Amino acid sequence: MLIYPAIDLKDGVCVRLMHGDFAQVTHYDQQPAARLTTFAAEGAEWIHIVDLDGAEAGEARQHALIGELTQAIDVKVQSGGGVRSADDVKKLLDAGVSRVVVGSLAVTQPEAVANWLDTFGVERITLALDVKIEGGVPVPALKGWTQSSGMTLWEALDRYPKGTAKHLLVTDVGRDGALTGPNLDLLAEIRSRRPDLVLQASGGVSSLDDIAAVKALGCHGAIVGRALYENCFTLPEAIAAARTI
Repeated sequence: MLIYPAIDLKDGVCVRLMHGDFAQVTHYDQQPAARLTTFAAEGAEWIHIVDLDGAEAGEARQHALIGELTQAIDVKVQSGGGVRSADDVKKLLDAGVSRVVVGSLAVTQPEAVANWLDTFGVERITLALDVKIEGGVPVPALKGWTQSSGMTLWEALDRYPKGTAKHLLVTDVGRDGALTGPNLDLLAEIRSRRPDLVLQASGGVSSLDDIAAVKALGCHGAIVGRALYENCFTLPEAIAAARTI
């Protein structure tokens, strides 16, 4: 299982949100380039970079900075936030991003996103569905996690039949940035319903035991953010835990 250390960008600096709430922002001293260099030096194979300004605004805001960061170091980058067009996807790929993360539009404009998957290839796009649990049911959230999609996660995934998409990132917004542990029941159900998708778990990872639990479910990756920034464990420790059989 891969560990994706996360760099969330807001106003050009590294931050973390609590429960996806833009009013609950924690700023960190290390600048994005320095943080990227540190993660690479500690053994990261992939890094997850999000343009939070873009996610909040609904349009690309920091893709130029993301391009600069991507080209500055020899590590694969998965990135998104504010991706709203095929041109946005192309610009990020041309800038050196290995895989583009598509969020809200994966829910609201599945036909367009299906065309992007066909055009750029399933290896180059990650569908990112950020969910809130409503009445025990996972419901994708939109527009920087501020609006409900009005459909279930399962209905959203049904729009991408087997073979039309490959990479899926699911975040339980209620656990994101809270260090309360991942939603293992949700992840297990996704693995059961859609074993064809390469699943990345996001939201709540707080310990090496969490990483082991996510791996035991058959997840292919885990996004780790606040736990690294708050020194709950080191990136080398996380990578080692993800590799342990």
